[in-house]
Amino acid sequence: MLTLVSPELEEYSISKSEPTGDLLKELVLTTHRETSLPIMLTGPIEGRFLKMIAQVSGARRILEIGMFTGYSALSLAEGLPSDGELFTCDLDPQCISIAREFFAKSEHGKKIQILEGPALDSIKTLKGPFDLVFIDADKVNYINYYEAVLPLLKQGGVILIDNVLYGGHVVQPNCDNSRTIAELNDRISKDDRVDRVLLPVRDGIFFIRKR
Repeated sequence: MLTLVSPELEEYSISKSEPTGDLLKELVLTTHRETSLPIMLTGPIEGRFLKMIAQVSGARRILEIGMFTGYSALSLAEGLPSDGELFTCDLDPQCISIAREFFAKSEHGKKIQILEGPALDSIKTLKGPFDLVFIDADKVNYINYYEAVLPLLKQGGVILIDNVLYGGHVVQPNCDNSRTIAELNDRISKDDRVDRVLLPVRDGIFFIRKR
């Protein structure tokens, strides 16, 4: 997990937030044991944030770009009503296998549909409107994802984009990922189609509302 605050403040924030259930805690342990990049986990603070955004926005249809092992999908699905639906995109067979296992264990798993394969291809098969979109996938495609999902978002709908501070490297971009994210941030900051605020939560979340 990437965070811009000290470990002590991170733990303090977790202790004062709504606790996560045992299934998500088990998923964290499984992800650390079975994958090579557990740092990609959403984690409890952002997970509770995603659930709350789904709740307060009244979302019924959510699109997620980048599932990893399913922590964020389960968090978002927890904030959906019982008849809500979440479409989540990923192409890593190991991650998909882990996610399916935990979705099957969750009462919210029935709300989730996995779209296997490149996300840009999956997006082309979908019809809007979506109420909420969460983007947390390969960073070099962030601009492409943003432009692809915005037309599918309802007026007043929300896009959340993760890792938009990229460990602070967006200030002085030093690789393809940080350069792409810095370019995306600049584009969104000038985009008159949306209202926006960049939140320094964990590794940065862009909170975007379609006008």
